[in-house]
Amino acid sequence: MTPEAKTAALKAPFPWFGGKSRAARLILDGIGPIQNYVEPFGGSLAVLLANTSPPTFETVNDLDRYIANFWRAVKHDPAGVAEHADWPVNEADLEARHYWLVSTGAAQLAAGMASPDYYDVKIAGWWVWGQCCWIGRGWCDGQGPWHATPEGWKKIRDSGRGVNRQLPHMGNSRRGVNRQLPHMSDSGLGVIRQPPQPGSSVQARRDFILSYMEQLANRLRSVRVACGDWRRVLTPTITFKLGVTGVVLDPPYGEGDIDYTVGGNQTSVADEVRDWAIANGDNPDLRIALCGYEGRHNMPGDWRVAEWRATGGYANTAKNNKQGNVNRHRERVWFLPHCPKPTGMLVEVK
Repeated sequence: MTPEAKTAALKAPFPWFGGKSRAARLILDGIGPIQNYVEPFGGSLAVLLANTSPPTFETVNDLDRYIANFWRAVKHDPAGVAEHADWPVNEADLEARHYWLVSTGAAQLAAGMASPDYYDVKIAGWWVWGQCCWIGRGWCDGQGPWHATPEGWKKIRDSGRGVNRQLPHMGNSRRGVNRQLPHMSDSGLGVIRQPPQPGSSVQARRDFILSYMEQLANRLRSVRVACGDWRRVLTPTITFKLGVTGVVLDPPYGEGDIDYTVGGNQTSVADEVRDWAIANGDNPDLRIALCGYEGRHNMPGDWRVAEWRATGGYANTAKNNKQGNVNRHRERVWFLPHCPKPTGMLVEVK
C-alpha cells in the first residue's frame, strides 16, 4: 500500500470484554502483508481499526446483531449514530432504553439484519451509549429478570427478554460516549482522545462525537460487515480466492470474564474454531492467528505462540477477582508456522 493510502489508527467508541487493542500490533505483525483480511468474531474491531495500512479487501462478522448493526450504521450514517449516542449518563434513561433495545429494538434487528444493507441509527446510538454507561456484562443480552410494566419495574423470572437493573458508571462518569481511555476501569466516559472538558458547550460535545464517528465511517467505507455464524465468512470465496488472507480468530474463550458474542462463554465454539484453524493450517494463502488462554488450545507443535498481557479490566479493582488477575497473564496468540515472526511490546515468541 502506498504511504498516501495510510489511515489513522482508531479505537472503538465503547469498552469491550476481550478486546484485543493491546495485542493488535502483535497480531498485525504476526499475519504480515496480506491482500485480504477476515475477522469472524468482530466485536470492537480492535485489530482492524489499528491497521494503518489496510489491505484491498476486509470482511468482519459478528453474531451479535447489536454489534453488526452498530458498525453498519456508523459506516453509512455517522451523523445519525452520533445524534442518538450523545446523551448524559442517566439511570432512568439507561433502564428505559435498555428495555426498549431488548424488546422493540431486538425485534426490529431480527427482521432487518437478514439484509446486508440494513442498519438502524437509533438502535446503534442507544446501544453504544448504554455500552459505555453499563458496568460489566449483561448489556442487551436480554437475560435479566426485570420487565417494564404499567405499574413499574417487576422482577419476573423465565418470562421473555427481560433486563438486569443496576447503577450506571459513576466513577469519572461525566461524559457518556466521550471517554479518554478504552478500558473498563475508566468508567462511564465513552470514546475518544482529548474530549471536551467539563463545562464545554453542548454543540462542542456533539461536534466532537460526530467527528470521531465520521473518522470511523471513513475507515469502514470498504469494510464488509456480516452478521451470522462465523463459518459464513471463512469460505474460499471470501478468503484465499481473494489473495493472501489474514484470518484473526478471537472466539469466546469459554472461561473467565469474557462475554463478547451472543451466548457468552461457549466452550464448544472455541473448540470448533481451533479445529478449523488446524484443518486449514496447510493452506499457503492463509495467515491464521488464533486467540485464547494459555493451555486452552492443543495446537500442532510447529505453530508459533506469542504471549501478551491484557489490562485486566475490572479484575484490576475487584478484590475478590483473583482469577481475573491471573487470566490477564494467560493471553496467547497462536500463529501458523509460515506466518512472519511477530515483534512488539509484551511479547515473547516460543
